[in-house]
Amino acid sequence: MSQKNLIKTALTSAMAIGLVTVSSAALAGKPGMEKCTGISKAGKNDCGTSQHACAGMAKTDGEAEEWVYVPEGTCTKIVGGTVKAKKS
Repeated sequence: MSQKNLIKTALTSAMAIGLVTVSSAALAGKPGMEKCTGISKAGKNDCGTSQHACAGMAKTDGEAEEWVYVPEGTCTKIVGGTVKAKKS
């Protein structure tokens, strides 16, 4: 393997590891935050649902399944907000 190919492979691997790390951190949640469903605006949701796989894909405001992160304890204070149950 040439030195040029070796460098390309090393850089590609480093980038892939970085993407996996960022993705797993996003899925794990944020300390001090909770998932609040039913309050996101169209295109402003934080992650996927059974209807789609990505953030920013909510089609309408206030969809029951769409969620956003909010500081713990504030979701139930927002009209229409419901804390999304954590998976066991």
